This record gives sequence, structure tokens and C-alpha cells, in this order.
Amino acid sequence: MTQPALSMQIRELEAELGRALIERGRDGVKLTRTGEEVAARAVTILAAVADLERRARGDDEQLVGSVSLGVIPSVAPYLLPRLLPAIAERHRHAQLSLRETQTETLMRELLAGSLDAVLVSLPVEASEVEVEPLFDDAFLLAVPARSPLARRRVASIDLLDDAELLLLEDGHCFREQALTVCRSIDPRRLRSFGATSLSTLMQLVANGHGVTLLPQMFVDAEARDDPRVSLLRFAEPEPKRVLALAYRSTSPVKTGLSALAETIRTACGPELPAEKSSAGPVGAL
Repeated sequence: MTQPALSMQIRELEAELGRALIERGRDGVKLTRTGEEVAARAVTILAAVADLERRARGDDEQLVGSVSLGVIPSVAPYLLPRLLPAIAERHRHAQLSLRETQTETLMRELLAGSLDAVLVSLPVEASEVEVEPLFDDAFLLAVPARSPLARRRVASIDLLDDAELLLLEDGHCFREQALTVCRSIDPRRLRSFGATSLSTLMQLVANGHGVTLLPQMFVDAEARDDPRVSLLRFAEPEPKRVLALAYRSTSPVKTGLSALAETIRTACGPELPAEKSSAGPVGAL
């Protein structure tokens, strides 16, 4: 659609609604408050129409057609190299699109209909979604190889009493999980460099700036071969997170998304004994 035609349709819609949707000025245009509400509802309506079309084609019995999947940043780079080939093999008629961002944004877009499913860490707080636990991802303690802590055989939380604990920046669920594990640590020993990736935390540890928790998934992908870092497992019960696939309870493609969850379990991690459940607090740590 050309820009003049789009402008005309917007003006016609404004006339029909009797409200301005766009604020026009010398610096360009921006949505009014009414325009933002209309745009948000339009996204939801379009998603519902797409769901209806898939149901009409009978696509609810398998994962086919366009499927939008959201993944949190502390999972995407380490899981997708194994998951994408498995999806290509087992769901050949699915066209997958990916969205990587923080949990809060993913859940908002899932509920709005912009995403079909999200791969996140439990717990998930939303009554409108169903959750399929996938597998555990244990936490390891990463310490500088030069540190006296590196001589330990097993990690424990009390080892952190005199260490500087490095964290991701606010907004990342992995930061909150690390804080939950280390709840007894003096807050003055918590350090944030504004890091947005586990790789950055790893490099900070390697250069002697402190210690951090790393998920097994990241360790297997990136951290095992760095001689500057020693990795310690915790004594049982190990701190961990539980990864899960969440999707709307009303989704007409729930069967296909459940099949996707099974693909993730078999391709990317050990299967959990947990069954599908409604969303709510789950012991993720």
C-alpha cells in the first residue's frame, strides 16, 4: 500500500471514530493515546483472525504454517542451535519466526496474540496461559581460576560470603533467580556492570572482577574451555531453573504447541516428570 493511500485510510478511520489517531507535526507523526489503544486492539484482532484461519484449515492437529516463538536471552543462543534442526526435521510444514527479549515483554506479547508461544523460566504469573515444563537447567558457580575458591571441589552458598557476586542488569529473570539462590549474601557484595549477557559475566569472572552463577546450558555451549575460569557444581540439591513452554489457553493450535514442547524436551534436555499445568508459582530454583 502506498503512503498516500495509507494516510487516506487513516483519515477515514479517524472521521468514522470521531477521534484523532495520529498527531501530525513538523517532526513527523506519532500515535495519540486513542491511536495506541486502536493499534493494540488491531494486533489482537489480527492474531485472532490468523488463529481462526488456521483452525479452519485443520492446522490445530499439528504444528504447521506460521508459528511465532519468543525466547528469553539467557536461553536463546544456547538452545536454538539444537532446537532449530529438530523443528526442521519434525515439523517440516511449520514456518518459525523468533523473538528474543525479556520475560515481561514476551508474556505481554503472548497475551496480546503477537506470539504463539514463549520459552521462559518458571514461575509464570498469568492465569490465561498453559505451561508445559520442559527440563531442569542447573546452576554452576564460576570463579576466577586464580582465586582460592577454585581449589574447592564443591560449591556452596557460604563460599560467596566474601566474594563479589556479578549479576545481569535489572529486568533479566536470570538476575532474579541468582538473587533468590544467594538471598543470604550482603547486598553490598552484589555488583552489576550493566551486563545484558551471560558471556559478559563470564569475561568479567575470567578477568578477576568477581564470581557469578551460570546455567548448565550456557556452560555446555561456551564456558568449558576457558582456562581462566573454574566451574564448581553445588552440592545436592543443586540450585536450578525450570524451563517451560507457555501458550494461551484459548489457542486453537494447542495440540501443535504441545508437540513442539515434546520436541524441545527430546532435542534439548532431560525430560521432567512434571505434567502440563496451569500457570502459577513453580519451584524453579
